[in-house]
Amino acid sequence: MRLKHSNLGTRIRSKSAGILPAVMIAAFTIAAGPAIAQSSSQQSQIAQPGVGSPSDRGADDSRLTVGLGLALSPSYDGSDDYNISALPVFLGKVKGIDFQPRGPGLALDFIPDRRGAKIDFILGPVGRARFNRNDRIKDDVVASLGELDTAVELGIVAGIKFNSLFRRIDSLTAQVDVRWDVAGAHDGRVISPNLTYFTPLDQGTAISVSLNADHVDDSYNDYNFSISPAGTVASGLPTFSATGGWNNVGISALTLIDLDGNARNGGFSVILLGSYSRLLGDAKRSPVTSIRGDANQWFGALGLGYTF
Repeated sequence: MRLKHSNLGTRIRSKSAGILPAVMIAAFTIAAGPAIAQSSSQQSQIAQPGVGSPSDRGADDSRLTVGLGLALSPSYDGSDDYNISALPVFLGKVKGIDFQPRGPGLALDFIPDRRGAKIDFILGPVGRARFNRNDRIKDDVVASLGELDTAVELGIVAGIKFNSLFRRIDSLTAQVDVRWDVAGAHDGRVISPNLTYFTPLDQGTAISVSLNADHVDDSYNDYNFSISPAGTVASGLPTFSATGGWNNVGISALTLIDLDGNARNGGFSVILLGSYSRLLGDAKRSPVTSIRGDANQWFGALGLGYTF
């Protein structure tokens, strides 16, 4: 089925060595703004805080972090209503291959880290699902437009990470995802650049701050933010034709606190994540945002993780 809504006739990370979770997003979307599981603006790829400095680690390090948390996020991209939902965490490194969350999805880095390197490179496949306006729409007017189909976005991630900038263990990562919908939902393209700084505060606490944005094409924005004449009849909202461009910009911050005070030995940790994003362009001007919602998008999560 092409569309389930009444807009008929319209179209529309970073890694660092070690154990601390990269994102409880998006993403984790991130991914900074709407829910990791729902929003393009929540694709923040927060750095994966490390065990030991880049000079201490090698490509053969293997770690697995799993966890579960609760997230507070907008009910759709541009909403001013919020939902509480469960948020799983699954990330790590096996035989030199890093894997990190992407919303509900995964990114792989096939270039092994080099022991003692000042610069590491990132390259691999990325895939994620997008559930914007797929379910749990609290605004009855927006809900009258109908649900959107789930998008499945596949593509590539590439980047560069600079190790030991100001401290022995800190890092700065610049990377970008380029993804295309292959499920026949928005049928569009999303480019998600990200800049992340990571540093430990002490042996058991680390923080990561990420700046992120999304650039989308006409097809993506038309599908998610346009309102057709049929949609106007159903909802009473004005007809609107959305085109592509910069969709959002945001900032995310993650803090991980190891419960025994030593991040090197694995075990349980508390994960705190907060983010803010601002919708831009036609995503901001669309009536689902400007009349029924808010361009300011907030996200928060609290969780418990365990590292093997």
